[in-house]
Amino acid sequence: MVVAEMHGPGRWKVIDGADQPVGLGRDVFLTGTITRDSATQTLQILHAFLEQIAGWQIKPENITAIGTSALREAQNRDMFVDKIDLRTGLKISIIEGVEANRLTYIAVRNALRVVRPGFSRANSMIIEVGGGSTEVMLLHAGKMVAAHTLNTGTVRLETEIKAVTGFGGYLERFLREHVRSTLETLNTEFKLKRVKTFVAVGGDARLAAREVGREIADTYHVVDKAAFEQLLRRLQSMSTDECVQRLHISYADAETLVPGLLIYLCFMDDTSATEMIVPTVSIRDGVLLGLSQGTDEFKAEFNSQIIASAVSLGNKYGFDEAHGRHTAKLALQIFDHLQSEHGLDAHRRLLLEVAALVHDIGRCINARDHHKHSEYVVANSEIFGLHENELSIVSNVVRFHRSSPPNKSHIRFMGLSTEDRIVVTKLAAILRIADALDRGHQSRIRKVELESFGDELSIRCHPHGDLAGERLALVTCSQMFEDLFGMKVVAE
Repeated sequence: MVVAEMHGPGRWKVIDGADQPVGLGRDVFLTGTITRDSATQTLQILHAFLEQIAGWQIKPENITAIGTSALREAQNRDMFVDKIDLRTGLKISIIEGVEANRLTYIAVRNALRVVRPGFSRANSMIIEVGGGSTEVMLLHAGKMVAAHTLNTGTVRLETEIKAVTGFGGYLERFLREHVRSTLETLNTEFKLKRVKTFVAVGGDARLAAREVGREIADTYHVVDKAAFEQLLRRLQSMSTDECVQRLHISYADAETLVPGLLIYLCFMDDTSATEMIVPTVSIRDGVLLGLSQGTDEFKAEFNSQIIASAVSLGNKYGFDEAHGRHTAKLALQIFDHLQSEHGLDAHRRLLLEVAALVHDIGRCINARDHHKHSEYVVANSEIFGLHENELSIVSNVVRFHRSSPPNKSHIRFMGLSTEDRIVVTKLAAILRIADALDRGHQSRIRKVELESFGDELSIRCHPHGDLAGERLALVTCSQMFEDLFGMKVVAE
């Protein structure tokens, strides 16, 4: 728990805090549910935190409570969250894996942007090993190319780890084998040997930095790989009790310390990094940055990472990037011109851009019905920075960029809220027009000028070559747009 004083966009000061361990992760990752004892202990801790918070006279609406991987996976999470709400008044927001990636990234980026400006241009891996999952992000020249939440966590692996503890080097071989397939997948997305900046987030990494790292600034330490390996070998030779006594950590943390550090090493070994950067941040810093609204510059940079991740997904499936980018450019021009007609905000504009970039991604499966294949690929992929619900909106926009408009027979569309169905319909109608304007995938229309005259939308094209295909496509693809916005589309 932290109490922070906000000092404007992207700035805050921590003025109080407290930490109390509770075995929610151990319950869930080993048994699937939160036990009664752990639930009771959690309530006691939260009541103590609320008493501490009361001394700062903080209003209830300014209190944010989050749950991560343990609550995400607990079979009885709904009843647990409801009990917390009834007994304490705290409404817990459960952070999805992709949201955890986002919060970790913005915390790291904020910590390093001033003191290590080269990070924004580097080939980097950001990794956080937790009890239930491992968050991994890959950046090429500072742009996101992959972001994954892996079901590899020290507590989750505890049963298997205990079975091999005490068998010398077998624990390390077991963990290396466990992450091998993940590393192979990451290598298909970006050659890990090109990664020279390795950023480790999490309690185990901070402990290593405290023991053998060099403090470069208030916000991060640097640990030489050789020193990290020496520390790890020393810890491997120590018993759990010795780790507790010498490192002043809890028994539960001591049990999973070596496996956690080994996982970091397994990933680091596949890169070309010679040192580990350890920011003094956690997911809580990402939450605080979000609450402080950040800066316009930071938001723009973060949105660019979402776009980079979408492009990376497209490249993974061999999409036509030039067509995707040109369609996105045209779609955004139409969106901006029709602002008063659709009434959608800047974030929906971003979702349209993502959908336009990847709308043809399903062609890698089959050109026929590729809109359905595209929907499936997008719905079952990860795009950095997008929540599950946002990804559902994008996949539905992709689904309806051609062929029949949405109706009650489309199950995934009907699974959205009423508000989101309206958003999908508006964005898909705009995307149809933009896609038609590049039907030949040749970017023949370099620029468009849009004018509205009553019930008519005039698109004045500045072409490079014959537009017969685009004009025909516009006629066949504009019906949904015209029905929705009540405007006939005319190309000049």
